[in-house]
Amino acid sequence: MFLVTQFIGLYVVNHYLAEENNLPYGMDQPEIESNAEYLTLFPFIIIAFIIAITIMFFMSKFNLAVVLRLWFFIVVAIALGLSFNAILSDFSSLTRASIIAFVIALPLAYIKIFKQNFLIHNATELFIYPGIAAVFVPLLNLYTIIAFLIIISIYDAWAVWHSGFMQKMATYQIKKLNIFGGFLVPSTTKAMKAKIKKMKLTMSKKQLSKKNIKVNVAILGGGDVIFPIITAGVMLKLFTFYHSLFVIAGATLGLGFLLMRSEKKKFYPAMPFITAGIFIGMIASYFIL
Repeated sequence: MFLVTQFIGLYVVNHYLAEENNLPYGMDQPEIESNAEYLTLFPFIIIAFIIAITIMFFMSKFNLAVVLRLWFFIVVAIALGLSFNAILSDFSSLTRASIIAFVIALPLAYIKIFKQNFLIHNATELFIYPGIAAVFVPLLNLYTIIAFLIIISIYDAWAVWHSGFMQKMATYQIKKLNIFGGFLVPSTTKAMKAKIKKMKLTMSKKQLSKKNIKVNVAILGGGDVIFPIITAGVMLKLFTFYHSLFVIAGATLGLGFLLMRSEKKKFYPAMPFITAGIFIGMIASYFIL
């Protein structure tokens, strides 16, 4: 799913990088012409992320579940709309592709946030991060994306290994909000699966929902998915399609290395490993291409 999302992201970003394809829904892209302008804009991007994380922290602290769900719903709907609009615009002659894309996105966002369907959750994740990446790629150049990856990786390591903030946020999202920003794959033992199957034959859905069923969950945070897409998009913007492929390959190898070395029932910061893979991919593309 991680790899598929990277390629969808590359497609969506490439669509909006074209001069004739502006972002819909009133999201105008700034025209940045020099490295100095990118460097001037960079601190504001970092501040925006800090504000977003702080808002999420306080909302979870005071258990403002309704507001958080609404926030997730709005972000998901817009992000899906951006991705669907890119696909509909390229594969059809629809004159109102952006409106149709948003009409498709709304019910999917509603099911994802308020109905908690496992298949819809992961299916929509494939398109959410490409849409978000399309907003940020025009705002970054090579130097700022490298700095951004380093800052995010340090924060990720601190938030998981030192403060435990990421674990608390993930637990809160899954247990209290019944949503999660990232890929989520549940699994359980064969004995429990057999027990659930037996209960389904004798209980109603309402009765079954009240039962405490232990399920293990493998999760990959949305940030771990979106930052490689943004990096690949920046490489596509500045260099060639092949340079972006090296980034995707490096990110996938970095994540794969982590998954091979990780242990069950433990949290790991994925970004340091993904960033290391991205940098290896960047260096390899410099010498090979």
